[in-house]
Amino acid sequence: MNGHLNARIGNANLSIDTQLYTMVEQEILPGLNLSSDQVWQAMATLLDEFQSRNQALLNTREELQTALDEWHVNNPSPDPVKYKAMLQDIGYLLPSPEQVEVTTSNVDIEISTVAGPQLVVPINNARYALNAANARWGSLYDALYGTDALTSETAAKGYDSQRGALVISFAKELLDNHLPLLQASHGQVTQYGIEDGQLTCLLDNGHFAQLADSTQFMGYQGDAVAPKTILLKHNNLHLELHIDREHIIGADDLAGVKDIVMEAAVSTIMDCEDSVTAVDAEDKVIVYRNWLGLMKGDLAIDLQKKGKTITRTLNGDRHYVGPKGDRFSLHGRSLLFIRNVGHLMTNDAILNSQGEETPEGIMDGFITSLCALHDIRGVSAKGNSRAGSIYIVKPKMHGPEEVAFTCDLFSRIEELLALPKNTLKVGIMDEERRTSVNLKACIGAASERVAFINTGFLDRTGDEIHTSMRAGVMLPKGIMKQQAWIAAYEGNNVETGLACGLQGRAQIGKGMWAKPDCMAEMMATKLEHPLSGATTAWVPSPTAAVLHALHYHQVLVQDRQKELTNAAQTIKVEQDDLLAIPLLGDHSLSEDDITRELDNNCQGLLGYVIRWVESGVGCSKVADINQVGLMEDRATLRISSQSLANWLAHGFVTKPMVMDSLKRMAALVDEQNAGDPTYRNMAPDFDSSVGFQAACELVFEGTAQPSGYTEPVLHRRRKEAKRVFG
Repeated sequence: MNGHLNARIGNANLSIDTQLYTMVEQEILPGLNLSSDQVWQAMATLLDEFQSRNQALLNTREELQTALDEWHVNNPSPDPVKYKAMLQDIGYLLPSPEQVEVTTSNVDIEISTVAGPQLVVPINNARYALNAANARWGSLYDALYGTDALTSETAAKGYDSQRGALVISFAKELLDNHLPLLQASHGQVTQYGIEDGQLTCLLDNGHFAQLADSTQFMGYQGDAVAPKTILLKHNNLHLELHIDREHIIGADDLAGVKDIVMEAAVSTIMDCEDSVTAVDAEDKVIVYRNWLGLMKGDLAIDLQKKGKTITRTLNGDRHYVGPKGDRFSLHGRSLLFIRNVGHLMTNDAILNSQGEETPEGIMDGFITSLCALHDIRGVSAKGNSRAGSIYIVKPKMHGPEEVAFTCDLFSRIEELLALPKNTLKVGIMDEERRTSVNLKACIGAASERVAFINTGFLDRTGDEIHTSMRAGVMLPKGIMKQQAWIAAYEGNNVETGLACGLQGRAQIGKGMWAKPDCMAEMMATKLEHPLSGATTAWVPSPTAAVLHALHYHQVLVQDRQKELTNAAQTIKVEQDDLLAIPLLGDHSLSEDDITRELDNNCQGLLGYVIRWVESGVGCSKVADINQVGLMEDRATLRISSQSLANWLAHGFVTKPMVMDSLKRMAALVDEQNAGDPTYRNMAPDFDSSVGFQAACELVFEGTAQPSGYTEPVLHRRRKEAKRVFG
């Protein structure tokens, strides 16, 4: 509970919560040669210049939604041609610029050159943040052995030699496929060594073999004759062979290899948004403190492991001897982005001169940049960005005007903090319908500083439903994934990004694998992301990052992007497919189908909301109705709540039907959380459950939520739960 609710300090006509003020004064500013007065005056300047403009953009969203709703009510069977003309008339669909050329400079190699997995983690959880930052490198043997990637079963306790043999066989095949030897197999190697700057491999027949491509050998650790670690490189990703004949695994390996350590999560988004519960100054201080620790390089957390306290910190760089005896290092940590919140929400951590809450996106932009000064020019300079950039992903922007607003805000922050122009790079989340149908113009609005675009199909689906709420009954969410607009959306993101010159200057990303326990399924399907031309894609864990990294060894994304660019001369994404509304139409659903869809939506919604509101958990693995663990965040909640709201709005289901499902699923969710001693049951006293009431509000008042977003309800209910439960 926030014990400082009324404790505030005045500066520059602002009223600042004492917790935030003290953190800025005592933790952020030391070492930056900035005074507290300078900082708060800068914040006041940003509010004076941008707060009313921020509100005007939100007003435009509502005006467009009203126009859309009215048109659909008056045109119950919309003609596609008339629909498109209407979108153009109201300013929803804008003319596409003839030419956009991205000129972003000073980006790190993880953006310009190295394609690989990306993690997204809640920044308010220091342990998750450290794990993700350290997930740049990870054990392939652990990832294969400890998951269902190779077998249908997960590992039992103790070492299973048969399971281990499968892992080693897979690893040897990986090496033979991507780092082959001349006329030999890595399975034949009895000893690796370095001689005359070359990797030499003694075979079981007494002969020696070398790499087919000698440039793949990058360096080693230990003695050249019997190295401890051999560094190799393929498709711009490194991997290490770890050799130890005394190890339980190395002892059984012909060459003494105990593990292969992969370069995996080359970048990570530290999230202030969809996976985070931060509703007041107390919460925001935790968010900013963890980001500050990452930028300073001193974030640490104590953990209990096997009865002992261990301190987890950021990994250091990795040091090697090169082929010619030169010493060099590789970055030991993931390149970190910070995802600020969007334009919608406000926070009372800072009140402006009129006593109004601050737009949280403006506050995030300024304070996370302030923290990142420690990486740009502080004692820990270049601990994250060696190119001197600050990478800020900006979610939930609707169209190019909102992107331009973000870029103007970033420019002003640079001026106020005396940073070079375009130090603040922007990541554009292509997750709102008005952004995806105007993507080229959005990229054009940020052409000097865009470093990232990606598809967020979860939020995009939620916005698809809300935008066309009055058009008719929507398809069930599972069937919706098979519709033409989804394929067009995913293809358009890559095609437009490449056409605007993002290759070598910005990441093109794809969405999250939502089943953290289903690695075999991920391995079988997520190859489609590098094949699509995307340079990165989201994964739910460091282990998943290691496994997904294998896909980038199968596909050199830069070559794939060239193929797609050439193909685009003859094959183009059908832009009108982006405007196709996923209505139920002639698709028939039985009563059982409808009940299953209601139960599925209600169960997932309740499983997530109850943890968000009453436990302050913004992202978690929630067992679905079939007991499959799914990663849930506000984007998945947006789909479920808007799907139910749409069916209610058109009388396809009734309120008693939905309420019956909510109550039955609440009992199921209670049962699924029975092992959590802090969990408070929703059933049978539904009226006293803050979480259950929040879920009902999201569904039954879903059509009234701005853009279908869940934040206004969640934030208000979370504050209520903090007051009630502490």
